[in-house]
Amino acid sequence: MKKLLIASAALMAMAAPAVAGDAEAGEKLYKKCKSCHMIVADDGTEIQKGGKTGPNLYGVIGRQAGSVEKFKYGKSLAAAGEAGLTWDEASVAAFVADPKAYLKEVTGDGAAKSKMSFKLKKGGEDVAAYLASVGPAVETEEAEEAAATE
Repeated sequence: MKKLLIASAALMAMAAPAVAGDAEAGEKLYKKCKSCHMIVADDGTEIQKGGKTGPNLYGVIGRQAGSVEKFKYGKSLAAAGEAGLTWDEASVAAFVADPKAYLKEVTGDGAAKSKMSFKLKKGGEDVAAYLASVGPAVETEEAEEAAATE
């Protein structure tokens, strides 16, 4: 049942219009995130200094939820990732707005919890756009289709 709900949420996210965030505004809002999260590239390049309470957010867009090695995720987020949740800009924006509610929705578990207690009520789309802009290029279905028609 949980897999069906996550698959449904993923299909809705794909059918929804692309999130139109402002990466520049998101960089400013990221200051609220860096007390817990850093952004460090795979080669060790430090993009944003930050805490280690939360996982490294480099490459979060396009990454399976709950999959950073050596990071201990909460049970609900780990279960969502194991069931196939992959972060895109829309899901990141929804998650940061209300992590607990988002996990309840995608897992179908009314008791789902999140270790992330902070809620970014405004600007989630901007933060997601910023994270996408500083991470490795992620091939989207639309980009693949455009490349195939060229």
